[in-house]
Amino acid sequence: MRRIPERRPNRPARPRHGQGSALFVTTEMTDFVKTGGLGDVSAALPRALARWHDIRVLIPGYPAVLERCRSLRWVGSTRPFAGLPAARIGHARTGDGLDVYVLRQPSLFERVGSPYVGPTGVDWSDNATRFALLSMAAAQMAMGATGIDWCPDLLHLNDWPTALASSYLRWSGCRTPSVLTIHNLAHQGLFPASCRANLGIPARSSDADYHGQISFLHAGLMHADLLTTVSATYAEQITTPTHGMGLHTLLSRRASQGRLTGITNGIDGSWNLATDPALPADGDGDPRSICQRARMQLRHELGLDDHEGPIFSFVARMVAQKGIDLVCEVGPQIVSAGGQLAIIGSGDADMEAAVMRLARRFRGRVAACIGFSEPLARRMFAGSDFLLMPSRFEPCGLSQMYAQTYGSLPIAHATGGLVDTIENGVTGLLFAQPRAADLRQALQRAFRIYGEPELLDAMRCAAMAQRHDWEGPARQYSALYAKAAARRAAA
Repeated sequence: MRRIPERRPNRPARPRHGQGSALFVTTEMTDFVKTGGLGDVSAALPRALARWHDIRVLIPGYPAVLERCRSLRWVGSTRPFAGLPAARIGHARTGDGLDVYVLRQPSLFERVGSPYVGPTGVDWSDNATRFALLSMAAAQMAMGATGIDWCPDLLHLNDWPTALASSYLRWSGCRTPSVLTIHNLAHQGLFPASCRANLGIPARSSDADYHGQISFLHAGLMHADLLTTVSATYAEQITTPTHGMGLHTLLSRRASQGRLTGITNGIDGSWNLATDPALPADGDGDPRSICQRARMQLRHELGLDDHEGPIFSFVARMVAQKGIDLVCEVGPQIVSAGGQLAIIGSGDADMEAAVMRLARRFRGRVAACIGFSEPLARRMFAGSDFLLMPSRFEPCGLSQMYAQTYGSLPIAHATGGLVDTIENGVTGLLFAQPRAADLRQALQRAFRIYGEPELLDAMRCAAMAQRHDWEGPARQYSALYAKAAARRAAA
């Protein structure tokens, strides 16, 4: 069996005996495929948890996954269920020792496009079947019904595409506990009620029903033993009508039962100024020198003029949630005040067009890259002075932590995980409302700070001194695994 190329230098430690096994079920993982922060979390958190648990990953067999795992060892298969077809399960091991199971069903997963949408940007029409199959595969592995010689003690599910697994466990009478992590409540897996029979949802059950549709996430919230989300503040916010996306009553009830916990994400060890291959090399490894070289390279790459003013960056999807429209609105102010703006991302066509208009209007002062390049994004974090994050809501956010680690100060709307990871006026700047007027005031503060080198340097040092690794979050998840198992044993 050909091993997947190693992604990190440190091998996951083998767990101590008796700590339990867990199957981490996900739709993306940076080793293979990534569309957002879930891919980063799915690559880093299982590796961090391997210190205490025999943890393994289950992911669909997308083309990118199969390309990296050409010599899978086929170890089991799922049984057909309702309208869900059978599928094969292969096993591979990453170069650093993480066990990965790959669910292969060619007609459902081997397609050109992202895990969720086709090449035209439209959701796959059979997403209900695709991700119900992933959920059922996880449940059947927990039931010991796939022929695999390993059975998890717990399922760790992630967002709506895997949430139905907890319901399949409950409906089948299986007592394996489950933990469901909400990475973004805005995506709930809503499908027509006519899908019920095809997905094998019992006629007697209303747990998946949601305003005349079925909701994978609603069913998962009902049946998972414990719920987590990716920051403490977001865990509080989603129990309110403003941020609960229609599920606040159910989430508030789960919180009152002690079943909802916020655990702020970490970032992996590849975010290191001195060793990052995406950054210009510096013989002494001096952070200031590396950032200065990255700044020069960034200007050259993007066609920005040599300039004495600050560089503001935006590294995110170009969608309303991320506030790219607000960035476009304040772009002229940044330029008129003597700053430059670098933008990278993709998303809504209208947003992309607005960004390109801004770049054409202020050529040499505003630069835009439609699409995504991780090496370029890393140089933007290291080479910019400030990172703009005017997100309307942000469950956790990783970019602010990347930026702080690389000495760029985040300027962010005070919401979700941004509140938990940015100390206003110390490691970044926060503003109260996601409005252009509030962002403009924050920009004025940023320009004043840039004009005071000692203050700017002190804030950069404070930001870079923050600890954002996965050890703390992994300990919290490990404790929750034990709690979920104890709850299930006592039920």
